[in-house]
Amino acid sequence: SIFPSHLCKPSIICVLVYIFLGLLSISTIFGNLLVIISITYFKQLHTPTNCLVLSLAVADLLVGVLVFPFSMVFTVTSCVYHEDLFCKIRDSFDVSLCTSSILNLCCISIDRYYAVCQPLTYRTKINIHVTVIMILVSWSVSVLIGIGIIIAGFTLNYEKCKENCFIYVLLGDILAPVFSFYLPMIVMLCIYLKIFLVAQKQACSIQNTTCQSLKSRATVSKMERKATKTLATVMGVFLMCCTPFFLCFAFQFFTHESVPVSVLETLNWFALSNSTLNPFIYAFFYSWFRGPDVFLWEITSFLCYHEN
Repeated sequence: SIFPSHLCKPSIICVLVYIFLGLLSISTIFGNLLVIISITYFKQLHTPTNCLVLSLAVADLLVGVLVFPFSMVFTVTSCVYHEDLFCKIRDSFDVSLCTSSILNLCCISIDRYYAVCQPLTYRTKINIHVTVIMILVSWSVSVLIGIGIIIAGFTLNYEKCKENCFIYVLLGDILAPVFSFYLPMIVMLCIYLKIFLVAQKQACSIQNTTCQSLKSRATVSKMERKATKTLATVMGVFLMCCTPFFLCFAFQFFTHESVPVSVLETLNWFALSNSTLNPFIYAFFYSWFRGPDVFLWEITSFLCYHEN
């Protein structure tokens, strides 16, 4: 058994935590699987933009399938380690797949930038070939980081991982956070700020060209609120989930003080929960994903068709 002898009879708290994390994992898998099925099955969703969403859903699905089980064992049992092997496998999956998810989010923001800010040249600049390149780059960077973790190791035999199971080498302390979070965050913040400013400018332009009627003002106001809500949802969820963990990680690196495992694990689960929320944000909130028909109706039709 992978559990120590004193944990063979898990407490009620452990059982409740397992149930909660298990439901979180199921939600992540189910939500992203629906996105993958819909984009793959329905031809009207075969667009460059949705290829990026598909890549994001695959990354988030793998987070639910591969990362969540390892993290569940680590979180609930706390002291379970198979020397350095468990740490390397767990952290390699964790960092590489979460990096892929974040980089795909970054690619989607780039796609949205050209769609909103340069609509006339959008189809020529963001075609299927460019989309494939963006996806390959995202996954290549993620895989390289994961391989680096396996080769270099996270713990360097740091008391055999008794206190911490995170990176204490250059790869993890500098390169991984930069490419996994800080750089994509800066890019996404700049892009979505630009999109919001352009959308606001377009709304003002529409307002100035009308007769200043109440109806036109209401329409413009609705457009501004929708743009604000959409961008706030995208960036707000991403920053809310991932920022605390990486700030804690930076604090640990610069102060050379170990943060309690319980704190790091809690913040790590917040970061992982971004993969649970992504399919709801990008699939259910955005009309450009749902397409001309109602998304849920299409999914229901698909499932009923295969049941019959």
